[in-house]
Amino acid sequence: MSSENYSALVEVIRKLVPISRQEMDLPFTMTPEAAQAILHVVHDIGGQPDGPLDKSLHETELWEMFTHATAECLAWRGYWVSEERRRRENDLGVTLYCGTPYYARWLLAATKMLLDKGLITPDELMLKLDQISKREEACK
Repeated sequence: MSSENYSALVEVIRKLVPISRQEMDLPFTMTPEAAQAILHVVHDIGGQPDGPLDKSLHETELWEMFTHATAECLAWRGYWVSEERRRRENDLGVTLYCGTPYYARWLLAATKMLLDKGLITPDELMLKLDQISKREEACK
């Protein structure tokens, strides 16, 4: 999306921000501009124009399975829902989102959620990362 298109989209969204709740006879009263603004939310990286999609298959790695299981356990325990995970992935920004493997984004989103909600402290996270690094070094 070009910077001109992005700026235009932001302006449309600003005009659409309701001052109060307004009943609408959707979709008949919605302008095409309003529909585009709703369908392409600025923070939603997934709503940006298509890019190349890597559809190659690979053997699922153990850390990917553990990441998926951890995210599901966090949801099962009520700490987050899949929509929050997805939103936190989108909030990583284009560079991290597009440059990070799928389950690595899940890990980053989960880590940020755990820190933001005070479920772990930064010190606890660093201590655990140090322990894992030492364990990995010992296995080499």
